[in-house]
Amino acid sequence: MDIVVLAGGLSPERDVSLVTGREVCAALRGNGHRVILMDVYLGREGNDVTEWFGKSEEVSVLVEGIAETAPDLEAVRASRADQSDCFFGPNVIELCRMADIVFMALHGENGENGKIQAVFDLYGIHYTGSDYLSSAIAMNKDLAKKILAAGGVPVPRGFAVKKGEQASGLPDFPCVVKPCCGGSSIGVSIVRNKNSYEEALLEAFRWEDEVVVEQYIEGREFSVAVLAGRALPVIEMAPINGFYDYKNKYQAGSTIETCPAQLTDGQTKKLQGYAELAAQVIGLNTYSRMDFLMDDEGRFYCLEANTLPGMTPMSLIPQEAAAVGISYGALCEQIIEISLKKTERVK
Repeated sequence: MDIVVLAGGLSPERDVSLVTGREVCAALRGNGHRVILMDVYLGREGNDVTEWFGKSEEVSVLVEGIAETAPDLEAVRASRADQSDCFFGPNVIELCRMADIVFMALHGENGENGKIQAVFDLYGIHYTGSDYLSSAIAMNKDLAKKILAAGGVPVPRGFAVKKGEQASGLPDFPCVVKPCCGGSSIGVSIVRNKNSYEEALLEAFRWEDEVVVEQYIEGREFSVAVLAGRALPVIEMAPINGFYDYKNKYQAGSTIETCPAQLTDGQTKKLQGYAELAAQVIGLNTYSRMDFLMDDEGRFYCLEANTLPGMTPMSLIPQEAAAVGISYGALCEQIIEISLKKTERVK
């Protein structure tokens, strides 16, 4: 197949996306596909796009690794050759329309929030992952929690605050403050008093205009991927220092990850059941990953749903797939197959 792997963009998770794109591109080329790896924002300069799928040696999106902090997005904007304010870079739509499918290696804003999916639907472009509506719901943590709770998935107590609005009173401390639509724990703070709460709001509002404040749950952290409606093995993440933040997610040696997680059979089945239910009620019908906490009394809480889980060497879904004998390359193929079958059902 001719495949575009779409990565990069203008999300704070840009570097994570670029590494995901690089790994997916290499795997799909190893599987025999003709693949173009492309930054959705920077695009590619040139006129004769019809021959680009034949140039398998080209890799226009390169990143050495993931730094401890989010990238400088203003520098990315300044580096764009055409200096256009359009989100799609040169030749992006043209190449995506030529492809058999676009592998969505994007993370965060304008990747997981459904906007690109909606554009692709209008153009008739096939893509991996969930549709625009379920992506938009999952991306908004406040809305997603309400839908999950209504569907029977336990979630932490909390409320949303918009920039410029007065929050209705103080939360119970400790609490967690985080951007409503962010990912990779960027802008997230654990707050233990009023002074820290005000600082945490300022930090979260640096990234977005809406913030979620929710109860802090002391306990163990888990993640469960769902592939075509079936949960993969549970993985546990135990940071060596602090909580599971941006640094601990992507810097080697920062977190101990155990898959399958050391839980009882009953706990494992319950957690996998919640993950499958979460995917069902939000409408994530290709692949996704749900994050959970378990408190000291064994109660589970769903923190969020990830519609385009990371596929970096440090990411969780490849580890979960490997635990049941699915290699990285085979996982990429399954994601494509599931996505194409979903498109056939829509027709």
